Amino acid sequence: MSYSSELALQYIDGQWKPGSGSWEIIDFNPYNGEKIASITVATVDEVDQAYRAAERAQKEWAQVNPYARRLVFERALRVVEDREREITEIIIEELGGTHVKAGFELALTKDMFREAMQLSLRPEGRILPSPVDGKENRLYRLPVGVIGVISPFNFPLFLSLKSVAPALALGNGVVLKPHQNTPIVGGTLIARILEEAGLPAGLLNVVITDIAEIGDALIEHPVPKVISFTGSDKVGRHVAQVAAGHFKRTVLELGGNSALIVLDDADLDYAVDAAVFSRFAHQGQVCMAANRVLVDRKVEKEFTERFVAKIRSLRVGDPQDPTTHIGPLINPNQADAIEAQITQAIDDGATALLRGRTEGTLMEPSVLTGVPEDAPILSTEIFGPVVLVIPFDGEDEAVRIANDTPFGLSGAVHTGDVERGVRVAQRIDTGMIHINDGTIADEPIVAFGGEKASGVGRLGGESTIEAFTTLKWISVQHGRSAFPF
Repeated sequence: MSYSSELALQYIDGQWKPGSGSWEIIDFNPYNGEKIASITVATVDEVDQAYRAAERAQKEWAQVNPYARRLVFERALRVVEDREREITEIIIEELGGTHVKAGFELALTKDMFREAMQLSLRPEGRILPSPVDGKENRLYRLPVGVIGVISPFNFPLFLSLKSVAPALALGNGVVLKPHQNTPIVGGTLIARILEEAGLPAGLLNVVITDIAEIGDALIEHPVPKVISFTGSDKVGRHVAQVAAGHFKRTVLELGGNSALIVLDDADLDYAVDAAVFSRFAHQGQVCMAANRVLVDRKVEKEFTERFVAKIRSLRVGDPQDPTTHIGPLINPNQADAIEAQITQAIDDGATALLRGRTEGTLMEPSVLTGVPEDAPILSTEIFGPVVLVIPFDGEDEAVRIANDTPFGLSGAVHTGDVERGVRVAQRIDTGMIHINDGTIADEPIVAFGGEKASGVGRLGGESTIEAFTTLKWISVQHGRSAFPF
């Protein structure tokens, strides 16, 4: 599968073709800076073509027997399994993902196709009673029509498919705009997989472009009924405002500032392992990552020594090397921004237990403690290999610190008493939280989403059906109604 040439195109109405814009998005390898591909951007006109194609194709697709629809996703799963080695190489090259990260994302991707197979058959209608004699109330669950999907750069294959596959399985059409740093893994690779799996032309369209070219056309267009966006809270707010002005529903999966809490009765070695993975998986470029590790003062010294020692052992370097734990950040601007956050935190009074070096897009891990409560780094999402260790005295203080953030996505509590952990977890304002595990988890049948600035709505299981379908009431009067005049 040659992605640098075959997939460096727009995919509209079943056709692979260049965009008609006047400039190009350059796709770089974040580790070595080599050019992977250049893609001429799609224009507003091509966005319109994509939505119109999806609108036409969806009408027929919605009438296809759900058992026939599910066959597409069965075949797509086989395509991924057959091409797993090639897809792994693409993830490593375009994202800078390590072998571990690629394997993790591929496992989630395969699970998503399995879930899509089931979702095809899951929508159910209902018959409800009526106070009117002889009346039958039928409630139908139908596809919404066309969905616009905007996906991020960090887990682009899975996070694109998390909306795309269920939306299609439920009888909708889709227009997907991947992030400009990952246009292939997050966009055209998905189009190729589903094309090979036999998805009818026009149902899925991929437009590679940028707001500088199309403005808000992807959101404002009259065809899509739902906009599914995964990304930063700043952009999410804008998407929500524009969509609301056009009476569109939104599913917003936004950022996080998760806390992993280590109580005084925790298994410290296990908590260290969970915390290291939760913070440094994919260089920390994960919305669920544990930015903050909260540790009871009774075990702070012992935990911190083991935690820092394990972090020192992580290998930073070429993601092609299977022994690498931490590869490059997605681009130099991201590395510069994280470096500035670390510097500011230290200037604010934080102590660096470990201060990693930065060379281009490669950042060694940093561990900060003693961060003042008013330091900006405490309340922001850190999308890089930096972790804050924060001591606390007792459960109440742990809960207060964990909740002292505008975000509320994920979290974890480590304890020797599971029910104690559940009691603490119930007090944390997050959409998801895990007892004696990491903060990074996603299972297709479970509702995934956050509170506060971490998003609106949920995806996964029944939540996905709610997001990508609509209810229609059709009543049937058996016999004659009596009217007052």
